[in-house]
Amino acid sequence: MVVLLDNGHGSLINGKYVTPGKRFDHGSHGIIYEGEFNRAITAGIIEELTKKNIPFVNIAPEYWDVRLETRVKRANRYAGHECFYLSIHSNAGGGQGSEIFTSPGDTLSDKIATVFGEEFKLEFPNRHLRTDFSDGDLDKERRFYVLTRTKMPAVLTESFFMDNLEEFKSILYTRSGRQKIVNYHVNSILRIQKEIFI
Repeated sequence: MVVLLDNGHGSLINGKYVTPGKRFDHGSHGIIYEGEFNRAITAGIIEELTKKNIPFVNIAPEYWDVRLETRVKRANRYAGHECFYLSIHSNAGGGQGSEIFTSPGDTLSDKIATVFGEEFKLEFPNRHLRTDFSDGDLDKERRFYVLTRTKMPAVLTESFFMDNLEEFKSILYTRSGRQKIVNYHVNSILRIQKEIFI
């Protein structure tokens, strides 16, 4: 099994953020750039997968904002192999908690998303997982480009809300909070390797 890691959005280059929007300024508490956060989480996942000898590909290693079409094209080179696509994000819009998205329909992506949801609750038992059980499983379904154009199972995680001050201060802006986000992703990947790609 190969994990195709997509750290959504660009990051900081020479102190300048390269993705319009995708940030939130909490004034004296600090500012969060989603691209930096996504890359930090992905780097943590890569470190753990390397230790555990689990194959992975970083789909967008550049610091600039790689086009969605490019990300999908790179991922689709692995079509036909045992792999899944994991797009890593943090949310915004005035909410709280975390979400896991797949494309519409009943696919293998739903089973993978369920594992991520279960591992999220184990790592964050007192935090809200925003779910949609209308089709019998916990993931939310959207026609996001990277979920509908990839030729392998694909999930997109949204870890907490950048514009929620409490989540920012206690999780997103802390080393321990980020490590817990890395942990739940890595633990999910380990389970997926053992339970789905067997």
